[in-house]
Amino acid sequence: MNAASPAAPVPNPLRVGLIGYGLAGSVFHAPLIAATDGLVLDTVVTSSPERRRQARAEHGEELRTAASAGELFARAGELDLVVVASPNRTHVELATRALEAGLAVVVDKPLAAGAAEAEELAGLAERRGLLLSVFNNRRWDGDFLTLRDLLAEGALGEVWRFESRFERWRPNLKGGWRESGDPAELGGLLYDLGSHVVDQALTLFGPAVSVHAESDARRPGAEADDDTFIALHHASGTRSHLWVSSTAAALGPRFRVLGSRAAYVKYGLDPQEDALRAGARPTPGEPWGAEAESAWGTLGAADDVRPVPSRSGDYPAYYAAVAAALREGGEPPVAAREAAETLRVLEAARTSAAEGRTVRLG
Repeated sequence: MNAASPAAPVPNPLRVGLIGYGLAGSVFHAPLIAATDGLVLDTVVTSSPERRRQARAEHGEELRTAASAGELFARAGELDLVVVASPNRTHVELATRALEAGLAVVVDKPLAAGAAEAEELAGLAERRGLLLSVFNNRRWDGDFLTLRDLLAEGALGEVWRFESRFERWRPNLKGGWRESGDPAELGGLLYDLGSHVVDQALTLFGPAVSVHAESDARRPGAEADDDTFIALHHASGTRSHLWVSSTAAALGPRFRVLGSRAAYVKYGLDPQEDALRAGARPTPGEPWGAEAESAWGTLGAADDVRPVPSRSGDYPAYYAAVAAALREGGEPPVAAREAAETLRVLEAARTSAAEGRTVRLG
């Protein structure tokens, strides 16, 4: 079980401004920032009076709120870090404004619409000597951490095929910008859940040399993709098959990893998101991210398999690493140029699905 160690509060904590208090801001970023020793949630920006009230109710009446990003940037000198958790179309603009104001920045995925924009942001951060990181929290899923350990031990041998699924059964549209067909909104699953599964595949097996994708909008009235498949051929030789779907009436394994010695098969999603949505919060000294034994994956070949205890998930580690990078220097937990590589693959996948061809990457 993962448990954060109790520690004395850090004097002069780093002050964080959070832009956006929808799902990403209220469920993921704000609770994790508040739980991180050395960080304090100073200001929440949202144009919604209801969400401003919600933020103060959840994080204390001393929390400052603002109706616009302009209000926040007007007092940039009072902050150390800005977190951009607003709709996808605003990520580049707001990250740019924050960097130009001299502030370190965390941006929820996707960082940008494409690799070129992401590289420009990375260059701006480097020129100004500022941290720029992307919130790819699924690197801290318990099943992903477990798989990384198995790979490091050589338990699977040479990995031939990596299958990863992020599937849901949501036959009815919910509405909102995430399901918009307007390209400027960056809606659809390719850029949403696809950002996670591609990032994980590249983290595990290195750069891709070719991309093939199939993408559909299946539900009645759907404008953006809700059922997408991506196949990657990595320079390492591994092939990744990645599914993201809202239309899966029967869910496949989260991971099915086939190697020369053994396979690792894991069903079910990491429990941290559900816990955060239900109002649970990481607390120093208390277990967090532990998975039930019934949800553990299996390792082996043919009929000779055994359960593998899942490592506890650790989303709090992301912001702990951000705080350490700001105070001590060093690389952020997810660098902007890593996010650019993920976007390069997502762009290629979009082209592949639209043109019905495999796209080769240089």
